[in-house]
Amino acid sequence: MSSMNPLMLVIMYGGTTTKVAIYSGDKDLYKETIRHSLDEMKSFKTVWEQYDVRKRDITGWVNSKGFRIDEFDTYVSCSGLVKPCEPGVYEIDEKMIEDFKTEKYGIHTSNPGCCLCYDLGKEFGKPVLTVDPTTDVNMMKIATYSGHPLIPRPNSYHVLNQKATAKFASEKLGKTYEQANIIVAHIGSGITVGAHHQGKVIDVNNGIESDGPFSPVRTGALPVGPLVDLCYSGKYTRQEVHNMLGVEGGLAAYLGTSDGIEIESRIQNRDEEARIAVEAMAYQVAKEIGARSVTLRGEVDAIAITGGLANWKRVVDLITDWVKHISPVYVYPGENELESLAAGALRYLRGEEELKKY
Repeated sequence: MSSMNPLMLVIMYGGTTTKVAIYSGDKDLYKETIRHSLDEMKSFKTVWEQYDVRKRDITGWVNSKGFRIDEFDTYVSCSGLVKPCEPGVYEIDEKMIEDFKTEKYGIHTSNPGCCLCYDLGKEFGKPVLTVDPTTDVNMMKIATYSGHPLIPRPNSYHVLNQKATAKFASEKLGKTYEQANIIVAHIGSGITVGAHHQGKVIDVNNGIESDGPFSPVRTGALPVGPLVDLCYSGKYTRQEVHNMLGVEGGLAAYLGTSDGIEIESRIQNRDEEARIAVEAMAYQVAKEIGARSVTLRGEVDAIAITGGLANWKRVVDLITDWVKHISPVYVYPGENELESLAAGALRYLRGEEELKKY
């Protein structure tokens, strides 16, 4: 393996997507988003049942680019749901795999996804890395309280894109990341809103199935009493409730689809149900941004909106209209997660950063 220009397969797992890239050093040779239909994902009873399909699609994509799945110097995966960690580069090891398989810290497609990469590395004798695990150890202690000691407030969020976006916004302000106070709203299939205080995320909602705004496929926070009643109604299994919260909620539940293009077309054709649902989602994002301004005691240098939904002008305009009194709003459509994963892995492989132990 060349430590200067290693050949890396980089993978991100989402609820209805698998993002893949092939890097030679810091150059991305190929990059693509493999899309899975909502109906296809709903056909699986658990996220673990998606393992074979995701592996098949990844392998097929790699082969279509003229590579073999066994010829990479390293495999780089987004993190699954883990215990609070310091940001950095980690080797995916057996302790991490055990936490993924027991779902100790939550259910998400990235758990079996990391196991998939780990299995590839084990089979072919190659290192398997992850960068900036999804749960940050730097949250304020008071922000971890939920209201009951048996239910701590977790903070799984879009670490990679949140930090990259906060750095972009800081540069725009003429500051370093360590000097700035930035609120970042990552809006995509999951939505997380983080308060970045001088280089650390000190409060952020859990974007999986815990709190915060609803999204195209996730419910966000729900009224607790009715949720308890639903769980004990006898109508749904535990897994069906998790699916309802994590991949079948939000716009998908209200409108029967999570496709923004289709929903915007319905709004243009005067579908009031679609218009109000989208406005409600944007309103909840704006309220979460307002909450983070309290975290930063009103000292907010900028608000940055990023993620896939940042391409949807209607949603961005609605959020901006509600929060522009707080600070300037900058928009960074899309995501930088594959790039951040590759860059982090490369820093370690080139000897520029030490490997952290889980």
